[in-house]
Amino acid sequence: MKKKLYLVRHAKAESQAPMFKDFERELTGEGYIDAARMGAYLKKTGAKIERMTSSSAFRTRQTAQVLAEQLQFDWEHVELIDDLYDCGVRAYIGTVHQTPPEISELMIVGHNPDISYFSEYLTRDFHENMEKTSVCLIEFDNLEWSEVSSKTGKLAGFFTIKNIPL
Repeated sequence: MKKKLYLVRHAKAESQAPMFKDFERELTGEGYIDAARMGAYLKKTGAKIERMTSSSAFRTRQTAQVLAEQLQFDWEHVELIDDLYDCGVRAYIGTVHQTPPEISELMIVGHNPDISYFSEYLTRDFHENMEKTSVCLIEFDNLEWSEVSSKTGKLAGFFTIKNIPL
């Protein structure tokens, strides 16, 4: 059975200011709009997310909430994972491996540079720096989530705000 993994970089957030922790930065108005556009686009292309996880940082939670709304995914079921904030590729692969086998479409909302590195780790085809609100869709044929590892996925799509229709 085919598995689909949507890796999403959070939308545009406030600039870092000395009085705020990076973890607490919020989305800008543009970030909210971009996240809504991307979610609507993914819904239109047939995404049927069955499990959604997100870094617990504020801007990723906000991005996940907007995406969940657009994808008609219950926000109460979004799993917030502290380790997806600045803990490297190992945290992302751990999240994938912990996904139940009956799930066929998984979305992870995270941060750069880790999410770009993870996309490259999983495929032979992806060598991009993920822009804010971009989505890397990776497919796995005949693998359980627990079997996913380096170069086992196939790049099925890469979507940015600039390359999706209005």
